[in-house]
Amino acid sequence: MSLKTLTLWTLRGHAGTPNPWKVLMILEELKIHYELKFVDLGDLKKEPYESINPNGRVPALEDPNTGITIWESGAILEYLVETYDKQHTISFTAGSKEYYESKQWLHYQVSGQGPYFGQAAWFTVYHPEKVPSAVERYVNEIRRVSGVLNRSLQNKEYLIGGKFSYVDAAFVPWFEVAALFWSNEMDLEKNFPHVNSWLNRIKARPAIAKTIDDKAKAAAAEGK
Repeated sequence: MSLKTLTLWTLRGHAGTPNPWKVLMILEELKIHYELKFVDLGDLKKEPYESINPNGRVPALEDPNTGITIWESGAILEYLVETYDKQHTISFTAGSKEYYESKQWLHYQVSGQGPYFGQAAWFTVYHPEKVPSAVERYVNEIRRVSGVLNRSLQNKEYLIGGKFSYVDAAFVPWFEVAALFWSNEMDLEKNFPHVNSWLNRIKARPAIAKTIDDKAKAAAAEGK
């Protein structure tokens, strides 16, 4: 029986929104058929979208094959690999050491990397007042998070189990944002060489490269 197409909700003009791209990378890696639906920024916290995601954020995923609607990007990634990666091509067997390590690193991404990188972006680009101390604080957190990853990647190519996994991909979109705004301050190649090599390795994968290319095309279309 053929599978029905999944729906990923994202923001109209979504090129600068990292979390939906994280989900798109995994949809591409697993070759899952999907369609994008767009919601305007002003409609995120209104019906009908609020019935899909009461938190009024993107992404959200609707799966007609299971009848499940799920939001929060980390939860969506876990749902996708547990539902559609039965051969564990980019995930790990439930109950294994690697399975719990993948949860550990995914939680670090969504609670550590995402919020700090996001606040750095907010105070650098969107905050109506210039607050240098806030920018400095969050850029320093970007360096700290990068340092944790750099130490963990010293003697390995990927975070978990000696292979690429969905968790590696989860870190990429926010590092793309960091490269856009703070490449000089970070200087990944010099200061975090293991992270730099790891990101290059991930971005060389066809599914990841396609998603990054799609993001660049979306940004060009939006004039960003």
